[in-house]
Amino acid sequence: MVSKQLDADEICPVCKSSRYLNPKMRFMIEPSCYHKMCESCVDRIFSQGPAPCPVAGCGRTLRKARFKNPRFEDLAIEREVDIRATVAKTLNLRESDFNTLRDYNDYAEEKETMVWNLVKGIDVPATQAKLKAHAAQNKERINRNAALDRADLVAVEDAEKRRRERSELAREASIAEREEERKDREAGRRQVIDRIAHSQLGDAELIAREGERVVLKQSSVRRAAREEQVRADMERTSLSEGVGLRASAGEGEAGSGFRGLRAPEVREVERAYDPFGGLGFRTKWYELQDSYEHAWSDKARLDLMFTAGGYDVGEYYMRAQLDAHAGLGVFLAGEMAKESAMEA
Repeated sequence: MVSKQLDADEICPVCKSSRYLNPKMRFMIEPSCYHKMCESCVDRIFSQGPAPCPVAGCGRTLRKARFKNPRFEDLAIEREVDIRATVAKTLNLRESDFNTLRDYNDYAEEKETMVWNLVKGIDVPATQAKLKAHAAQNKERINRNAALDRADLVAVEDAEKRRRERSELAREASIAEREEERKDREAGRRQVIDRIAHSQLGDAELIAREGERVVLKQSSVRRAAREEQVRADMERTSLSEGVGLRASAGEGEAGSGFRGLRAPEVREVERAYDPFGGLGFRTKWYELQDSYEHAWSDKARLDLMFTAGGYDVGEYYMRAQLDAHAGLGVFLAGEMAKESAMEA
């Protein structure tokens, strides 16, 4: 039974060509129906434009541009993976988009229920309508999370690239270190031989031990320096990878279809700092001028004895105008009427 199933998987259901006779034959599928057929049948049937599926009992309209090479031998798994990818593009909310972990878990369960319904063909129109409604109500949030997902993917790829580069550099450094150690041992051996040749007979063993210690000491120093360099590179890479990690902030819209989404955050436009808190010094009764014809104030404005201590003649002008116009905005009749009404 298994052998017959394997033989059927190697035969094109349209032209009945077998991969046994044509080892280079490739099968292709179209996501509308997931009926596989060989590449020759795809070119022959769909090169002129859309056409119905040639598999008996299907009849769905297929297009050549949508055909692709299957990633899995089991087409049921291929279909489920495609459905999950399609649903994930719309339901891409993150845990930070919800008020509580329970709300996020409920959303994940609802997402998995939608995938199950689409895979098993349960309430497909209702499920697709719910996905379209969610996509329309949360378009800005979906686009934002999609951008974050792409940024995270780029960060992961960059981290993997840096890891491979570190591995390659470490391998090259190890090879170079072994080569330098071999050269040092060779140079030390020649040096020991030269010293033995010019020394007395009893000093040969002592010179050999001393040369071996020098070589071992050089190797230890070189190994310690290499380990320190590797440790510094790892710390630098960890810092750079930590900067690449990002956390998404929650922004929600009303009527999103999922419980517990965070409310939208209204960000106020930052304004210039005002030390007086919006309190102004302009009045409708008069307009303060920069200078007035006044002998004393002209002298104070130009005399260093006044200005050196920080005295400002403008403050004198403002205070004088305020004292002169202080009662213009007060009307006794109106004030008395208000007081009488309050007492009553």
